Amino acid sequence: MTITVSALGACRVVPVVVMDSLEAAWPLADALAAGGLGCVEVTLRTSVALDALRALSGRNDLLVGAGSVRSAQQAEEAVGAGARFIVSPGFSDAVVERCRELDVAVLPGVATPTEIMRALDAGLEVVKLFPAVLLGGAGGVRALAAPFPSVRFVPTGGVGRADLAEYLSLPAVLAVGGSWMVAPDLLRAGRFDEVQRLAREAVTLATAVRP
Repeated sequence: MTITVSALGACRVVPVVVMDSLEAAWPLADALAAGGLGCVEVTLRTSVALDALRALSGRNDLLVGAGSVRSAQQAEEAVGAGARFIVSPGFSDAVVERCRELDVAVLPGVATPTEIMRALDAGLEVVKLFPAVLLGGAGGVRALAAPFPSVRFVPTGGVGRADLAEYLSLPAVLAVGGSWMVAPDLLRAGRFDEVQRLAREAVTLATAVRP
């Protein structure tokens, strides 16, 4: 689990994708890899999400995880489909416990100090901050990080390329989750050249910023 979390930190930017079509999985993976992004979070919001996970998890150049995981059963199904990490929109004891049993990294969603303390009690020090834009953006991260110096955050929700550098400049931020480079309209239109361009741009911005 520690290795997976470290790998997410090395990625710095985690594309959060909603897969409407299984056929888009391979060209999406090619575009992300060519753009220099070595990880992807497939949200469990569509009927093809698990099949997409299975397809993408066979790649050696991508660290593939599952997002929008809301139950222990979903966590188990996602890991069975090849997910290397699990991301939840909120904190669920059942999801955290099942991930621990499956020995897979889990990033529960938090929005309050109380939820952060629950994560710490569960032995977790990396959490998803969601929805980041509604929690004050980078300023919200600073405020929440102050009393929890050991916690690393993955802000997600409303994050765009315009504020990417501001988030990544914070020592408390491990990585940022975003969907602008894998927007559903780009995938539906087959604009994987644009996905690749935006991925490369994100990598360039992230590389230029160090906390």
